[in-house]
Amino acid sequence: MAIKMSKKAASIDMTAMCDVAFLLLTFFILTATAKIPEALPVDTPASTVQTKLPETDLATITVGGGKVFFDLKGREVRKRTLELMGQKYGVTFTEDDSNKFALMDGFGVPIQSLKQIIDMKAADRAKAGQPGVPKDSLDNQLKEWIYNARIANIEVADKELQIAIKGDAKEEYPAIKQVMDILQEQKINSFNLVTGLRAKDK
Repeated sequence: MAIKMSKKAASIDMTAMCDVAFLLLTFFILTATAKIPEALPVDTPASTVQTKLPETDLATITVGGGKVFFDLKGREVRKRTLELMGQKYGVTFTEDDSNKFALMDGFGVPIQSLKQIIDMKAADRAKAGQPGVPKDSLDNQLKEWIYNARIANIEVADKELQIAIKGDAKEEYPAIKQVMDILQEQKINSFNLVTGLRAKDK
């Protein structure tokens, strides 16, 4: 005689799984960093070459819309570069200015207006309508930023500064060439060109 077992509906307690899911969600939200908008957004030209830029000892010159922005890796290098530029142009920066500048992204203003940009919040800097770093023959501040950043990088890290040019794909060639000429005046003949990745041609 077969014995019939009574069937009971199986139930799974999901409380623990929900707790784990919310803990993971909370962890990812708290540890994530918001993407800061670029100081000068540019549409880089496409390329199939994949070469990663160095994380340190790097200055990035962004060219777009007739403007030039300058960015520098390394907090101590940034501080020392700002100090050298302040001495060059007779602009006084406080210790607080220096600390804020060390945490900034790229900027595009004459050094005489840099203090105003430093005092702004990161979100406000993107909306400030920065005119670009002067690069004309009568006031070539870009040349001085590059020169003093190279000195600062050697003093702080004992390494030669590397340069990357990030140009808009629609930017006219003379604007890019002007930046290249400034580099070559300082005997910088090797630099990186930042591009966007595209699929290889078949």
